[in-house]
Amino acid sequence: MTPPAAQEEYDYVIVGAGSAGCVLATRLTEDPGVSVLLLEAGGPDHRWDFRTQMPAALAYPLRTRTYNWAYASAPEPHMNQRRMAQARGKGLGGSSLINGMCFIRGNALDYEHWASDFQLPDWRYADCLPYFRKSETYDKGANDWHGDCGPLYVTTPRQDNNPLFHAFVEAGVQAGHARTDDLNGYRQEGFGPMDRTVTAQGRRCSTSLAYLDQARRRGALTVRPHVLADRVLFEGPRAVGVAALMHGRHHSWRARREVLVCSGAIASPQLLQRSGVGNADALRALGIEPVAHLPGVGENLQDHLELYIQYACLRPVSLYPAQLWYNKPGIGIAWYLNGTGPGASNHFEAGGFIRSDARFAWPNLQYHFLPLAVNYDGSNPVRMHGFQCHVGSMRSPSTGHVRLTSRDPRDKPRILFNYMAHAVDWQEFRAGVRLTRALVAQRAFDAYRGHEIAPGPGVQTDAEIDAFVRSHAETALHPSCSCRMGAADDPMAVVDSEGRVHGLQGLRVVDASIMPRIITGNLNAPTIMIAEKIADRIRGLAPLARSNAPFYVAGGPPEPPRA
Repeated sequence: MTPPAAQEEYDYVIVGAGSAGCVLATRLTEDPGVSVLLLEAGGPDHRWDFRTQMPAALAYPLRTRTYNWAYASAPEPHMNQRRMAQARGKGLGGSSLINGMCFIRGNALDYEHWASDFQLPDWRYADCLPYFRKSETYDKGANDWHGDCGPLYVTTPRQDNNPLFHAFVEAGVQAGHARTDDLNGYRQEGFGPMDRTVTAQGRRCSTSLAYLDQARRRGALTVRPHVLADRVLFEGPRAVGVAALMHGRHHSWRARREVLVCSGAIASPQLLQRSGVGNADALRALGIEPVAHLPGVGENLQDHLELYIQYACLRPVSLYPAQLWYNKPGIGIAWYLNGTGPGASNHFEAGGFIRSDARFAWPNLQYHFLPLAVNYDGSNPVRMHGFQCHVGSMRSPSTGHVRLTSRDPRDKPRILFNYMAHAVDWQEFRAGVRLTRALVAQRAFDAYRGHEIAPGPGVQTDAEIDAFVRSHAETALHPSCSCRMGAADDPMAVVDSEGRVHGLQGLRVVDASIMPRIITGNLNAPTIMIAEKIADRIRGLAPLARSNAPFYVAGGPPEPPRA
């Protein structure tokens, strides 16, 4: 690849080819005559590499540095001083290249609260749902909550899938919770099938495949992999370009219109801080001249924690045989040739959202169910037939930060999530363990339920559960909110409702970092929605018409009103 000229110009320079960056690059190049440069620190998303293309292989890229930044937090003060791993995608597609492919949009009340609590009136659920619909092709077809013409392929589970998925949903209903046929539809609360970003051919549907592949054909898009952004360049308060390292050499590119930072909740605040945007005193201490004093940059960091509640399985129906080395070649061949078999699923095909206490107006606990007993990254597999429930709290009040350690873009920042810093965190996880045990005790699991592997029958009291949480809870890999949206008079807000950085011109942040509060569920779908929505604002298009689709609120009707 021939290095570009030092002052090559484009209309837009996008930093980060992840879930948001690929969407922006695709949508902006739909306008004739618009040129876009997309910079990505990682490499291509090799379509021949089963580690990122086979849904069932989702644990593999988490074990390497090829597609993973492999961040680690500072010692977490409430988690036995553990340094918590935080995998983030590196390469075209970003974290959509290495995530679990669970397609969950969040609860409608998440967006209602964004609008009411953070002075963001155009981020209500009715404003966001049209962009969720725009982004997807739903395999069951369009309805009030789903689209059928979008780039992102969203697959529902097969009815004849593993019987443990059905046992899990039935057990949830038997335990007194609701059944929902669509966790992204009218009613999120309850137990039901979980949608996935997997193509009809059984391949991972990253944003690189879904969006970037179509944009590459236009000629208006230039993609530069292996480019590590150093800082945003300013002339006065206006962003005019990006300086970066490419193949070990310094380069810069100019942006005629805007610089769009899409590097995620860890790297976006880091890039802003290196560029002089952040807490002025902290920047000066590192020898960085402030361009804008925005103390919220890198603060308000939020994430989801989860526990694995594991059981032995009495019948040989779990995925345990798929973990045995002599079965893997056949699974790989069936997937590669036909897109079928165990390799074609992420195996998170059932989930649920419940309220641990009636005082909550929205579900505060999320479940993912896996017909296997193993850590998310594939480590510590239980060498027997087993299954596990992932359970985690959704709206922890605990927040942390991302802060520079040096001016060198190759140095990782100091990350502290401050997990479990509030009493409500401990209450929710204790409830999560006990509610999960009650769920698995239901008759739907009678044929399958063996002994409890983890936490184990010896963990019963509050103190024993708390100790298990401190030692074993893991991140759900949902970092967010570190450059949050808010009004100009909000001292901790970094960007406005359109992603524009307060006090500056020609600079936006568009990714999960601008969420003002973490949503109820997985982050990939809402990150794509955010990029779709802001892309229209950048292009000067009128927002999509607001949706009239209803949504469930606790105490309301169980099904949509009928005409």
